[in-house]
Parts: sequence; structure tokens; C-alpha cells
Amino acid sequence: MSDFSYQTGLGAVDFDTAFAREITPLETDFDILGHVNNVSYVRWVEETAVAHWEHVADEDLKARNVFVLLRHEIDYRDQILPGETAIARTWLGRAKGPRFERFVDIRKPRATKFSSFSRLDWCMLDIETRRPMRVDQRILEAFQVPG
Repeated sequence: MSDFSYQTGLGAVDFDTAFAREITPLETDFDILGHVNNVSYVRWVEETAVAHWEHVADEDLKARNVFVLLRHEIDYRDQILPGETAIARTWLGRAKGPRFERFVDIRKPRATKFSSFSRLDWCMLDIETRRPMRVDQRILEAFQVPG
């Protein structure tokens, strides 16, 4: 089992600086072909993105802002089989208006190719009004990424 307790989640702008978490597939994650089902990858992508936000945002930011998914592109390359684990890494791309680009790479430990790779567009909302909000300096500073 990998230890990611040392990570800050800050400055995550590429694979090498990404926020990471280990994933151990459950029996229900496997499909009739005996490998992880695509729906499980999608769930892991969301869980990883949310974990990153929860890790870096202070209570005030979490009480006022929420991110919702607008667009999700995913490529699948290498299957994960029973008994195998995976590492999900996420980092941020550009912010424009209320949109924030995010990437998630899921692969087996020490693998050179990904099992799935996602590019996502998230939209930041005001949690009370549920209206889009510009990704501003407070959010960029929370993640410690450039604008």
C-alpha cells in the first residue's frame, strides 16, 4: 500500500506534481470480462478530484464553493484485474471564467502506461445560489497554481 500522507496537494500542475491516492478495486468494480468496468473508472475520477479539493480547500471555501462536472473525456488503455491496485493522480490545467480544467491518470503502480486518462472541465458554483462563479485568485491560491 502506498503512503501519500506526505503530499500537500499544492502546485499540482502535471503528472509529477499531481495529488495522488491509491485505489483498491472492490469485487463490484469488475465486469463480466473480469476487469474493472468503465463506470468504476469514472467514479474513481470524480472521487479523486473531490479528494484533491477537500485536501487543499479551507472550510470557508468548501462552505461557499462547489465544483460540478461539465465535460469528461476518457481514454482506456490497460486493464486492471482482480488482485491489482491502482494509483490515481490528478492535476489542474487552465482556469477560464467559472471553468477549471483537470486531468486524472489512473494506472497500476510502476506502470508506464495508464489504465485510464481523463480530461475534464469543471465549473465552480456558488453553493448557495448554485450559479457559476469565476475561478478567482482565492481558488488559485488554495491550489497554489497559476491562473
